[in-house]
Amino acid sequence: MTRPLKILTLIITMALMPMVQACLPRYTLNGASIDYNTYRSISFGEFPIRAALVYPPLQQLFENRMIDMIEQQTRLRVVDNAASDLRMEGEITGYSLSPQAVGEDAYASQTRLTITVRIKYIDNRKPELSTDQTFSAYRDFSSSEMLTDVQDELCNQITKDLSDLIFNATLGNW
Repeated sequence: MTRPLKILTLIITMALMPMVQACLPRYTLNGASIDYNTYRSISFGEFPIRAALVYPPLQQLFENRMIDMIEQQTRLRVVDNAASDLRMEGEITGYSLSPQAVGEDAYASQTRLTITVRIKYIDNRKPELSTDQTFSAYRDFSSSEMLTDVQDELCNQITKDLSDLIFNATLGNW
């Protein structure tokens, strides 16, 4: 190719590049499907514990995990008022232990910690997308361990699972 032809080809390629990029679909790795022209803010209500068993740090842990996830995976601004574009509120309705695997001696060798959360997702821009759902997640641990010894780590893992489920069901539009 001659030098003027190479330059012309380069100029045409550079001119067409923005048009080609504009036609490509955009995917995010976190699954968020948010129209940032419509949605700019989100607010959170408190998530009081309404379960029969109560682990006091759980409320703050869950609320912080949800806020952190929104701030890290979206461009939404977390605000303190209910006049936001989106709002999440709810309650922790379950915190329970149940025996799982039974050993040869007829005693449980595994115990399951289950946390259940009811979420009311309010879309102030498109009310038809609002929802009220319940989510549960669990972790098993050896019955030879005391709950007090593993509780913090289990709650961290479970709240991460719950926040992923909630994010995908609400902001991910899965």
